[in-house]
Amino acid sequence: MTDAQQHPIGLSICDAVKVYPGTRALKGVDFDIRMGAVNVLVGENGAGKSTLMKVISGVEPLTEGQITVEGQPVKFTSKDDAVRAGIGIVFQELNLFPEMTVAENIFIGHEPTRAGFHLDTGSERERSAALLKRLEQTIDPDTPLGFLKIGQQQIVEIAKALAEDARILILDEPTSALSAKEVEVLFKLIDELTAQGVGIVYISHRLEELIRIGDYITVLRDGEITGSRSMEGVDIRWIVEAMIGGAQKDFAAPISHETGPEVFRAEEVVLPKMGGGYHVDHVSLSVKAGEILGIYGLMGAGRTELMECIIGRQPSSSLGRYFVEGQPLKARAVADRIARGIALVPEDRKHDGLVQIMAIRENLTLSSLGEVSRGFHIDLKREAGRALEFIKRLTIKVSSAENPVSSLSGGNQQKVVIGKALMTGPKILLMDEPTRGVDVGAKAEIYKVMRQLAAEGLGVLFCTSEIEECMALSDRILVMADGRITGEFSHDAEAADVLAAATPMSTDRESAA
Repeated sequence: MTDAQQHPIGLSICDAVKVYPGTRALKGVDFDIRMGAVNVLVGENGAGKSTLMKVISGVEPLTEGQITVEGQPVKFTSKDDAVRAGIGIVFQELNLFPEMTVAENIFIGHEPTRAGFHLDTGSERERSAALLKRLEQTIDPDTPLGFLKIGQQQIVEIAKALAEDARILILDEPTSALSAKEVEVLFKLIDELTAQGVGIVYISHRLEELIRIGDYITVLRDGEITGSRSMEGVDIRWIVEAMIGGAQKDFAAPISHETGPEVFRAEEVVLPKMGGGYHVDHVSLSVKAGEILGIYGLMGAGRTELMECIIGRQPSSSLGRYFVEGQPLKARAVADRIARGIALVPEDRKHDGLVQIMAIRENLTLSSLGEVSRGFHIDLKREAGRALEFIKRLTIKVSSAENPVSSLSGGNQQKVVIGKALMTGPKILLMDEPTRGVDVGAKAEIYKVMRQLAAEGLGVLFCTSEIEECMALSDRILVMADGRITGEFSHDAEAADVLAAATPMSTDRESAA
């Protein structure tokens, strides 16, 4: 059976051109979506992947080119047009409403009704529960979405797309916030959907994932296709060379330097859970000047909560002691802790790190306005100069610092968040999943920045759920599970030992012993 017979083309985009002011995001792209198959789309940040998906899902119109569905030309003027054509999308940046319930989020825009007038909330809850069960989740449909962690919210976003009975389902970085168990559930679901003839478009920066799950692969670079073929015989080297035009980059080449004295210490940090137990269970750690300390843990280990305790974002965490350069830190407000030399690059850059409608310049200086002000007024010339200084230092790809930060790719947005933190002149930089949703090229640039900052004497404390990242980048590794530190390792430890310490079962056995 030929590919055309086994996996017929359900949607085709031909000679696609998309122009934004000052940017040609797509340059004559041809892309086919085959039904009953996983169509992998990969490329560095800024390559045009998200733009292409926005065009296919009706979010953005094409400047030039044509879309055909089952051989018939179509024109999508809105997302509703694409939904009617059987296209669903799960964006990398979640589009959900934290104040609404899980069920309301899943069915928003196509709520079940009785007699066409009254909302059928019972049916909504029942169908939501069935979808969540299909995704092997025990989330209550009546739970306000804002109470869920990022990984659980990602599951809700996937359930939302499934509720629309999409024949073509676009998944943009679907596993970026999922645990290993949730990833396996998602892959099982993808197998079920493709067996039913659904065409999946799968976008991810985790290259091993692509090889495991993909049937066809298309590579974008700078708005152009640089490779398109069956996944058979494809390896990581082929993908990387097609993405960046050369051999794989050295993600974390260390810069030789000596570490200095202790720059930050936390002792007995505690964050209670509602109903008993702890998110952070009596954690102590220290970081030296010039050291990169990595915290590895699975989802729910308490890594993010620990970072939030240190920066002062968890008012309920009244227990614990902090020291900056040996001096006690008693201030609890976030602004006061920033003033004492602590800065945080948060996990969720869209909601916690940036103001999307503000300019790149304004976002960069947002936490250090006192440095660019005279009296009660901002010195716009000085602000622009400082912003350009950090744009150059961090190699942020911008056409103008006055463009909204939302116009940047995910990797460049992350560098803006890092720049904003660095502008405060920190002594200790906290980084929560610093490369979440970032491609292989942007990762290399962020790793280089982190290494350079450490070489300049800055203490860096970062947490990650990617074992390879933790092993490659850390000078020293702490492992968290169930809110506790369960292991400490040197940078040359075995990954298997680090993974074993991160498994909650191992901590249960220890406590039982």
